[in-house]
Amino acid sequence: MLHQSLPLLCDFKIADNTLLSVSHFSNNINNNSIGSSRVLDVGLKFSKQSSGGGSSARGFSSKAGAKTTTAPNVYGRRAQESVLEQEEAPQKLGFKTFPGQAFPFGVSQVENGINFAIFSQHATAVTLCLTLPHRGESERTDGGMIEVALDPKVNKTGDIWHICIEDLPRDDVLYGYKIDGPRDWRQGHRFDSSIMLIDPYAKLVEGRRFFGDASRKLSKFYGTYDFDSLPFDWGDDYKPPNIPEKDLVIYEMNVRAFTVDKSSGLDPSIRGSYLGVIEKIPHLLELGVNAVELLPVFEFDEFEFQRRPNPRDHMINTWGYSTINFFAPMIRYASRGGGPRNASREFKEMVKALHGAGIEVILDVVYNHTNEADDENPFTTSFRGIDNKVYYMVDLNNNGQLLNFSGCGNTLNCNHPVVMELILDSLRHWVIEYHVDGFRFDLASVLCRGADGSPLNAPPLIRAIAKDSILSRCKIIAEPWDCGGLYLVGNFPNWDRWAEWNGKYRDDIRKFIKGDSGMKGSFATRVAGSADLYRTNKRKPCHSVNFVIAHDGFTLRDLVSYNFKHNDANGEGGNDGCNDNFSWNCGFEGETDDHNIKALRFRQMKNFHLALMISQGTPMMLMGDEYGHTRYGNNNSYGHDTSINNFQWGLLDAEKISHFRFFSEVIKFRQTHGVFTHDNFLSENDVTWHENNWENHESKFLAFTLHDKNGGDIYLAFNAHDYFVKVSIPPPPPKRRWLRVVDTNFESPDDFVPQGLPGIGSTYNVAPYSSILLEAKN
Repeated sequence: MLHQSLPLLCDFKIADNTLLSVSHFSNNINNNSIGSSRVLDVGLKFSKQSSGGGSSARGFSSKAGAKTTTAPNVYGRRAQESVLEQEEAPQKLGFKTFPGQAFPFGVSQVENGINFAIFSQHATAVTLCLTLPHRGESERTDGGMIEVALDPKVNKTGDIWHICIEDLPRDDVLYGYKIDGPRDWRQGHRFDSSIMLIDPYAKLVEGRRFFGDASRKLSKFYGTYDFDSLPFDWGDDYKPPNIPEKDLVIYEMNVRAFTVDKSSGLDPSIRGSYLGVIEKIPHLLELGVNAVELLPVFEFDEFEFQRRPNPRDHMINTWGYSTINFFAPMIRYASRGGGPRNASREFKEMVKALHGAGIEVILDVVYNHTNEADDENPFTTSFRGIDNKVYYMVDLNNNGQLLNFSGCGNTLNCNHPVVMELILDSLRHWVIEYHVDGFRFDLASVLCRGADGSPLNAPPLIRAIAKDSILSRCKIIAEPWDCGGLYLVGNFPNWDRWAEWNGKYRDDIRKFIKGDSGMKGSFATRVAGSADLYRTNKRKPCHSVNFVIAHDGFTLRDLVSYNFKHNDANGEGGNDGCNDNFSWNCGFEGETDDHNIKALRFRQMKNFHLALMISQGTPMMLMGDEYGHTRYGNNNSYGHDTSINNFQWGLLDAEKISHFRFFSEVIKFRQTHGVFTHDNFLSENDVTWHENNWENHESKFLAFTLHDKNGGDIYLAFNAHDYFVKVSIPPPPPKRRWLRVVDTNFESPDDFVPQGLPGIGSTYNVAPYSSILLEAKN
């Protein structure tokens, strides 16, 4: 421990430059403990002088005749204090400060006050900025800011700056930091002491209260805290669902887009909110899913595209892949503009309600980059100004430029020890505080790179997440690629824990169902659980998260309606979005009234959904596909806060007895038949492939039987030809008969008959672009 005798200098400054310098002496200051710290009583006053028709503030300094008094501190020790006396009576705030403690990071409540701690290895000056309650409106973003300069000799332990302040309110305080340091751009530094920065460990963030409120487009964001609210009541009988991974059916959804449309029928005050999700849990139960994967719910700025003129300045970020802070829930998803405290509480209410319905909550998390953009058009809000060289990957061989493996201008330096611990602390926070069940990691290959961007064979962060005791019960899912070309599908470093978005499943299923040649073998491999990718060590079929559709790319309806992306509305001349969609418009590009084309499209959607739900592995579907949502061919709709992204409840009602019914019945059929959810990869006793012509490049038909140990076998056939295929049906198990449950060629309700229809002979005519499912019953 470091003990020293030195003057403690704390400068308190109002944001308009009113400065008060307070000097007092303290012996034996312990930088690692607040217990032996001195007490400082601070008096402030505002003073103005006329200048050019406006007003400005002038600084104050200690007066020669300052009066010295002694008083006991909170630990009963006596300490001398220098109390400044001004000619005019100061505005008394009654602050008492202590050097504070280095841990935990962020804001914490300690015995003698509120402690602030922030890491910055390269900072030379750190100033804590505070705005107290009642100094303005609920969004106190202008004026009244108190600035507290930290003394590196007193308020610093190693690379951690800290201070404790007594008598601060226990909630509703806004805070941030101004930080200075080396200005050497080529060495990776981006310090700017004029910018107010958000604490990376802020558990709550205050800012714009209403989503898309253009009147506050340029509003700032501040950290805040709440030590006054009672602990959230999870209930005496509360317990998370703890669903085995092999039994999950994941529904990828956007909190706001799910209920913001007026067709939701909800009160306008809760549309697009966490509470709105609660109101629509009956829909999720009717559909049959048992896990929701929420697009980013960490605080983000939906107006990030509108800071300056650019081709995207007409758009609003509705997906949220642009994180401001990794601990705070998105406050604009709170109902009625309720602010950060309500956002936190309502998020918990949502999780509790979903868990009560047997539905798990998985968060889509973005630790590969932040909202702070690139060096050409930077937007400094936190990490860049705190310690750019630590938090981001920089190329010191190229004038310290930011490396960009995220496609968003910056790349988080995830395997730096400090950044790694930040990510782990964030994940633990969401598990402990909010009871979430798992995480899907956006562009997770970034997390497998070293400080210079080179791939690591055993990334420390990936291992730490897999081995962490608190995260041990969580589902952890990687999107195993990034924008730098590091494609790790099937090869993601996993420690037998990590699941993966199976991009090869998506591509191969799309190609086969639409009728590409030479895809039969690949289709069989994918529906059987992708053993070629995941049968290593102790990995299981459930580690393959199977999907045909996700938030980025075509919706399911657009996959069968468009050959090409139609992204003109994005403002980038169609240059954004994926070009390799493996889609087929079924004979006409876009919307049509042609009955035959529309019938084929709905048949193809049913084929895709059936293939997904009978595949070994963990299925994931996209919000809106259960009624056939269209984005009119836009395969990169991240910037549209409109019906392009928003769930259309009226269209759902129109499809309730047809398209939705089929989707729901197939999901529930999967969940009641164990042949689709094997613990291990299929053996020859589990499946019979009715195929002896695997090498036929032109064959687009596949049939197979999944065997049930109790005799309830399932026969499946997929015909991607444009003609009927007459297929021989194998004999059913003893004392059983085949009943037809699914034939996608039929319209509702004949396309899915839960109890099954008898009359299946030794052959069956499978229609063009259709599929069937037979069940062996007594």
